[in-house]
Amino acid sequence: MNDFNEMIAGKKPTLVDFYATWCGPCKMQAPILEEVKGEVGDSANIVKIDVDKNQELAARYRVQSIPTLIMFKDGEAVWRASGLQQKAFLVDKVKEFVNDNKSDI
Repeated sequence: MNDFNEMIAGKKPTLVDFYATWCGPCKMQAPILEEVKGEVGDSANIVKIDVDKNQELAARYRVQSIPTLIMFKDGEAVWRASGLQQKAFLVDKVKEFVNDNKSDI
């Protein structure tokens, strides 16, 4: 848990994908996140958290459906969405939090 807290603590936005290996939409989300990472580069972190292996963390952030994506900045959740998200939307969302301190949660 301390490693996770350190990951989300920085000024750089961190997009966390709460997923499960058996989840169909999660499997479709994975390559989209790879493309997002390729586009945003080092301006943001993208992290995958397996809810089956990290049940306490999933409960802490009230993950009730997967995939759930949560954007963290300065250790705080600033945006979240459940279900499959498309590349263009995610790239825009990451850039939004790279460029300002807006919060939509």
